[in-house]
Amino acid sequence: MPRRGLRCQRLKFLDDSDLNALYFAVIETLSEMGVKMDYRPALELFADHHGATVDWDNHVVKISEGLLRKALQTAPSFFTLYGKTEDYDVKVDLERVYTMSGSCAPYVLDLDGNHRLAVREDLRLITRLLDHMPNLDIMHQIVIPSDVDEVGYELVNFATCYSNTWRNFYSQAQTAESVRDQVRMAAVFQGSTEEVKRKPTFTEVVCMISPLKHEPQNSEVIMESARWNIPLYIEVDALCGATTPAPIAGTLVEQAANVLAGVVLAQLVNPGTPCIFAIASGIIDMRTGVYSGGAPETTLLHAATAQLAHHFGLPFQGGTGIDAKLPDAQAGYERALQVLTNMLSGTNFIHLAYGMMEQMLLASYEQCLIDEEIIGACFRIARGFEVNDFTLSVDLLRKEGGPLGKHFLTKRETREFYRQDRWIPTLTNRDPWDKWEAAGAKSMRQYANELARKILAQAEQEPLPVTPEQAAEIEAICQEGVRKAKEIIRRREESRK
Repeated sequence: MPRRGLRCQRLKFLDDSDLNALYFAVIETLSEMGVKMDYRPALELFADHHGATVDWDNHVVKISEGLLRKALQTAPSFFTLYGKTEDYDVKVDLERVYTMSGSCAPYVLDLDGNHRLAVREDLRLITRLLDHMPNLDIMHQIVIPSDVDEVGYELVNFATCYSNTWRNFYSQAQTAESVRDQVRMAAVFQGSTEEVKRKPTFTEVVCMISPLKHEPQNSEVIMESARWNIPLYIEVDALCGATTPAPIAGTLVEQAANVLAGVVLAQLVNPGTPCIFAIASGIIDMRTGVYSGGAPETTLLHAATAQLAHHFGLPFQGGTGIDAKLPDAQAGYERALQVLTNMLSGTNFIHLAYGMMEQMLLASYEQCLIDEEIIGACFRIARGFEVNDFTLSVDLLRKEGGPLGKHFLTKRETREFYRQDRWIPTLTNRDPWDKWEAAGAKSMRQYANELARKILAQAEQEPLPVTPEQAAEIEAICQEGVRKAKEIIRRREESRK
């Protein structure tokens, strides 16, 4: 059965008047200030459509409310992100909540306690580890390997992750050619490029620059992905007080205008292309000048953006890295507050939910397991509880004698209810001190380390989602794409001389 997520929209920070004020501020920004786009084919496409004004000198596109509304009518609110089997299909709407793994950390904290640059083997191993997490729905590349050339690195990431996960893969591309190469790699598993276009098993993310800028590669990737019907996470990574206004409301306006311009572009290319409103924004800690993903204001920003994205009829991806450097108390409280708040706010895809630390610079094997524990507990809280004739238990109280009764430990009703209702922890220790001490007095981090090693040993004995022959073909396409990318760069450099 497909993964259907949990319906969660219990926490709201914006009322209707707030949402209306934000809506009109976004319209004013898009129609009067516009968005800078430096990709000429995108400017030409906008120029051909009523409701858009192109300033060719400054490469700025102004988008009318009418054109935005037309685009939002074709951008679906309901669609499926496909896994390699139906069991890993993700059914998307504006209410269901899913989780995503981490993204692009240059460093790892490995199982021997070493803080070091990540390598491709880390990407493979952590992908296999994460693929065993029951609460993970979407796979992403958690590290950027240092032993891979910068040119074409996204193709190596694709080949590595796609071959090691059953889940829909959240990918990145640098060019239109990179998108086509990824379609070819997916087609090795899916059978044909036509099947990829019909039921894509991966998505693309494009990350815009604040304030209100679309780099050429962003527009290029949006347009090529839309041609292939590849779902798009259109993301803004704002820094409140630095690249966007310091007030949360001001950042909400800039983010929305920036993202929605990308949504309109995708719909102009291919009406019906699935688009997800996405952010990895955070605040600047003015004492240090560094980004803070674990700050409470960052979490507020993401929760409010969920409401605004839904107001425009778009699914939302939020959540970001935490600030902690080790799997410790700081990591626990930062991740728990961030995940639970996003769940209760209806964030449809909680991004960077596993393993990401130190402002997204570090990925931890152990933290992946601890985050699975935290996410499981958060889902249980977000699910709430039922009030009905059975759960009110008046008949059971009467049956057992009311105030003259004893206990309910041995009752059939208790056994059945516990099986279906209670969250069972994996790493959390609830033993008394003496029993815990006798078992080795281990910390949660130690339990996570042991479990990670056990899962990885087991995973190495299990078949991959793709056959060895398919994996080899995917790798060959990857390396061919890397060579093409390097040749293009070489020719450009020669032409400049």
